[in-house]
Amino acid sequence: MYLRPFDPWKAKLCTCPFKYTLNVYTGCDHACLYCYITSYIPRAFRVRTKEGLLPKLERELRKFDRRYIVALSYSSDPYPAVERELGITRRVLELFRRHNVRCLLLTKSDIFERDLDVLSELSCAVGITVTTVDETKARLLEPNAPSPMNRIRALRKARDAGIPVYARIDPIIPFYTWEDFDKTLNALKFVSHITVSTLKLRADIRKRMEAKFPALMETLNSLYKRGERIGGYRYLPRGLRFQILREAEKRINNAGITFGSCREGYHSYPSCDGSHLVPP
Repeated sequence: MYLRPFDPWKAKLCTCPFKYTLNVYTGCDHACLYCYITSYIPRAFRVRTKEGLLPKLERELRKFDRRYIVALSYSSDPYPAVERELGITRRVLELFRRHNVRCLLLTKSDIFERDLDVLSELSCAVGITVTTVDETKARLLEPNAPSPMNRIRALRKARDAGIPVYARIDPIIPFYTWEDFDKTLNALKFVSHITVSTLKLRADIRKRMEAKFPALMETLNSLYKRGERIGGYRYLPRGLRFQILREAEKRINNAGITFGSCREGYHSYPSCDGSHLVPP
């Protein structure tokens, strides 16, 4: 089955409403230092196609309960660089259009701009992840992803095409991306909903971060040692974490945007993931 109920690691802090998820590709070539998929996808930063995806997916869609949303994608970005040539995600979207499937799309790419003609005919919402609008910091954190401003430009075009749009500012990294939060938020003031989450460390993530940011990680490691261990991850201390989330929520709400948090034990309204934006 390619369509699967979304159940992220059975995380006790996950507040996602019930939905399905589809990963068009296996692996993601953005190679973000903080990426969690390296814990369960072999050669996670190498993108592979899935044999027989389109005909098998169409058979599944014939029986799919259209009350539910399909999210693209939470383990592998639906728009890796190779999508420009292969167009597999575009063909998936065309299947969704044919079968009246509701879709929640999330990407760290600007390639989706090519597919606005299809997306504008779907019951969908489109979102991007922007960790920071500082291009230098973004390139260090997300070495192969398109620039943040290119993503934002493409998302604005989606909004102008009448598509509901949202964003994730994720992860918030103390002493690094948190310093740019106001600038990042200001660049995203046209969206309807923003989801945030703080950096969560696991051994493989810590190793990549320490190799690129040794001084920063020396400071962060001392913080995370005092934090909670939840679901295999080390979290920031709860007091500091909630302080950051409260401040992020205040700034987002003051911009007239609804707020969500992801796997934080903190509240969201009206949804954590932006799924409330998908038209019925």
